[in-house]
Amino acid sequence: MRDMFNHILVWLDGPETTECIVPHAIAFAKAFNSQVSLVQVLEQSTTAESIISIDPLNWQLKKAEADLQLSEIKSKFDSEGIPAQKHILEGRITERLLDFAQTYNADLIILGSHVQNAQNDWSATPVIQSIPQRLRISILLIWVNPCVPMSSVEPRYTRLLVPLDGSRRAECALPAATILSQAHHADLILTHVVGKPEMPRRMPLTQEESNMLHHFVELNQEEGTRYLEELQAHLPEKTTTNVLVSDNVAATIQDFVDQEQIDLLILSAHGYSGEARWSYGSLTNRFITDTTAPLLIVQDLPPDTSDLATVEVATRQPGR
Repeated sequence: MRDMFNHILVWLDGPETTECIVPHAIAFAKAFNSQVSLVQVLEQSTTAESIISIDPLNWQLKKAEADLQLSEIKSKFDSEGIPAQKHILEGRITERLLDFAQTYNADLIILGSHVQNAQNDWSATPVIQSIPQRLRISILLIWVNPCVPMSSVEPRYTRLLVPLDGSRRAECALPAATILSQAHHADLILTHVVGKPEMPRRMPLTQEESNMLHHFVELNQEEGTRYLEELQAHLPEKTTTNVLVSDNVAATIQDFVDQEQIDLLILSAHGYSGEARWSYGSLTNRFITDTTAPLLIVQDLPPDTSDLATVEVATRQPGR
């Protein structure tokens, strides 16, 4: 199971991104005994006018500079005994990254997930927004904040959170979480959020209706507790469980991440309600764009799903 991420692709996009994600890449490569591809893409427009305007000398200097930077980064992996190769690609960033990942069978892509814009707001980059929808692959997203000193971004995996909805799909995140927990002697925290039933209506609920809803939530809490305890029995000793109640699952998980000082949020690409036609489910997509916590998304579907209907049925069965 330790080799589930045999080949890690690390996209290096500028000094700030490099400083933030390289320590995480080293930590993952050690935990999963992975080989690493360090990739930098020299973006190049494909229009005829742009190609004509390129200065060959400046382009070669740019490539030489990129090669030097990659060599310096590779030396960090070499010193840790991690097999790493450097690759300079040319063209459109998203397309080249996707082509490389597919050609060389990358199991995990590590990306810097956010940038700061002119309005001093943080948002997901276009590459982050496009890759998840175009490639079925596991992804580690690291929030890039150039305002944080390098000494503060060293990975500290002491508290790992895995939200579970009771489906076998969501449980696909557990093997990776277990490996990381054991490698870093981290606390593994399982959580299940019980959603409050929606009652769209104009009039307030009657007392009888309120009692029925309360009883329904209590039953789901009890079932959720049993479910997590069953999983806990087969996981590392430092595993704890939490059952939460909320009418907004994503917000509740994010609040829990902040309150409990979670170092890494680990999600399956799909949960119980996710459809195989989409690379990632709605909840996972929400965290891709909005969370600032380091986020590992474990893809539960194969890169090429020929029979989506079969996969849909097989992976949506509750894991109780």
